[in-house]
Amino acid sequence: MSKAFTFTLKKTDPSGARRGVFKTTHSEVETPVFMPVGTQGTVKAMLPEQVSDMGARIVLGNTYHLLLKPGPDIVKAHGGLHKFMNWDGSILTDSGGFQIFSLSGMRKLDDDGVTFRSPIDGALVRLTPERAIDIQQALGSDIAMVLDVCPAADGPKKDIVKAMELSTAWAKRCQDHRSLDTQAVFGIVQGGTHADLRQQHAEQICSLDFNGFAIGGLSVGETNEEMYATLNVTTPHMPTEKPRYLMGVGTPEDLVEGVMRGVDMFDCVLPTRTARTGKLYTHQGEVVIKQSSYREDMNPVDPLCDCYTCRNYTRSYLRHLYTSKEILASILNTTHNLHYFINLMKEIRRAIDEDRFMQYRSEFYALRGKTPPVI
Repeated sequence: MSKAFTFTLKKTDPSGARRGVFKTTHSEVETPVFMPVGTQGTVKAMLPEQVSDMGARIVLGNTYHLLLKPGPDIVKAHGGLHKFMNWDGSILTDSGGFQIFSLSGMRKLDDDGVTFRSPIDGALVRLTPERAIDIQQALGSDIAMVLDVCPAADGPKKDIVKAMELSTAWAKRCQDHRSLDTQAVFGIVQGGTHADLRQQHAEQICSLDFNGFAIGGLSVGETNEEMYATLNVTTPHMPTEKPRYLMGVGTPEDLVEGVMRGVDMFDCVLPTRTARTGKLYTHQGEVVIKQSSYREDMNPVDPLCDCYTCRNYTRSYLRHLYTSKEILASILNTTHNLHYFINLMKEIRRAIDEDRFMQYRSEFYALRGKTPPVI
């Protein structure tokens, strides 16, 4: 376990929401936190300085994509991913497991690892737990993820059990192989939406001496109710003194509900990806900017938002940019969406600090005209 990584739990709300901070060699990160995704060494449509100015102190890199292009040797030759992408905050890299196991028909799984064909040139690529750690150490990320097996959410229970067994064995191999003292390593809990399997796997993985623990295999087709129910039975079996990371999640509602269920860290491509398709997130709900109703709308996207986009541009102009297929549309839309997600977490942290998280949750849904999900 890396001693360069520390996590301090500052406060726990009666609802279960947690307030903390973790430190890496590159930055101090207040939790709960949303981490922008920089899949290929860049947060799409954003300069690193813009992401930092929004308040983000950690982003993600994708091991699978960086393995295929440009390759970890190129990144290492630059002095690591921080220098490669000119980012001075922290970086978390995933192991590539999720992307590989989504390559149905293009990969072969065995007890030792997985072999898949590169979608770029068709070359055979072999990934083992040890190789996943080697790649992430070459990238020089602050937090690395173990290689796990992500089963289909609707798959047979026996397949999920097999995925758990392999994930546990691979987590131990990752732990034994790691050698970079400045890099924290997180274990990953699987188990589908089965309460008994989630509890079982949480106890197995969390018995290992990792710096933190992630909840994987969610936001892969299950309903929101199933996701929240799974969190309800998983986080109570995870250590209180280490950070909890819900991988690949999610919508603003998912962030609020995840925090209430004791999650500290989130990531998702949603704010950047939907920005490029013209969907914008606001305090009142979603705005699909291409709609003709915005053609003459002189209001900002979100009257409650103080981001650069909302301070300077109207919905009418943003619709014009998007329908004209201007590059600036992606930049301004992404600026707004990322600011919204990052600011949402600031609001949540403030609410926990002020002992009013459940009040904040009620207000969050009221602004959207929605009823909060059953706890």
